[in-house]
Amino acid sequence: MKRIVLTGGGTAGHVSPNQALIPLLLAEGWEIHYIGTKNGIERTLIEPTEGVTYHAVSSGKLRRYFDLKNFTDPFRVIAGAFQSFSIIRKLKPAVVFSKGGFVSVPVVVGAALCGVPVVMHESDITPGLANKLCKPFAKAVCTTFPECAKLLGDKGIQTGTPLRAQIFSGTRERGLALTGFTGERPVLMMIGGSLGAQTVNAVLREALPELTKRFDVLHVCGKGNLAPELEGMPGYRQFEYLTDELPDAFACADILLSRAGSNSLSEILALHKPALLIPYHSGRGDQVLNANSLKARGLAHVMLQSELTAQSLPPALDALWEDRELLVQRMSALPDADGTQAVLAQIHKYAKAQ
Repeated sequence: MKRIVLTGGGTAGHVSPNQALIPLLLAEGWEIHYIGTKNGIERTLIEPTEGVTYHAVSSGKLRRYFDLKNFTDPFRVIAGAFQSFSIIRKLKPAVVFSKGGFVSVPVVVGAALCGVPVVMHESDITPGLANKLCKPFAKAVCTTFPECAKLLGDKGIQTGTPLRAQIFSGTRERGLALTGFTGERPVLMMIGGSLGAQTVNAVLREALPELTKRFDVLHVCGKGNLAPELEGMPGYRQFEYLTDELPDAFACADILLSRAGSNSLSEILALHKPALLIPYHSGRGDQVLNANSLKARGLAHVMLQSELTAQSLPPALDALWEDRELLVQRMSALPDADGTQAVLAQIHKYAKAQ
């Protein structure tokens, strides 16, 4: 039986591609181990997964700004590298797959010290700091965007992002039953996560009197962001978040209003959903770059948050609705946006024979 170590964490976006790969790796007969932090979101999401053994190591956050922890976190990374080296030396995996995030640095370094090949994945249009640090130790860096593959040189290969198979399992009928909408009007779905979406949530709600003249609005607003005063409003249904029902929500949506995180964009492209993107500007501004890449390729509409108001949103969504068929046509003509098989191919390519 071949053995693989997966890593990645800090945000759900650094974990969900691993979650997409796990069922297929298990079906192929791999023994799967996951190295993450003690208290990170990756532990919450991965440790309960049947067939996966979780190992916790020390790690420090990699910051581009001044913080007193910048003086102590490098020592945590070094400690994590030795812990990872010890785990990997014992496990003797055929390959390590890293999705990025700060926890990946000590794991990739530990793998390199053990002579284990590393395959990495970068979701954004430019490499993150962790992946930049890890690149010298990798055999290949899979990417979502062609621009990123080019930046990475010989090691960069555009594969797309691994997507969970469940995202394709939804039906419009179940989605309409979930929302209570009749299906007689087009459905606008807004999804943006809990962090960074508050501004879009507020503008959408302010614009509801105008939007509900034309659309039924399905609003996934993020944990703690429900507006009780809007419960029961005709043509509007809100949820904090959706898990098992999310594929059905996507299936019943005709157009989307979304942030521009790379995993969200991969799902939008794979599902061929016309979208108005409102990128969240933070850190290195990767969401703005991601969104502009799709806009330049004619695959989505984009509005900067600085331009977003209750007055500007309805006409922007009207324009998206008018352009929807062309956007679907362009997305349908793309190579498969689901990168699961392409990433698996890279894992198979570099895995050491055991």
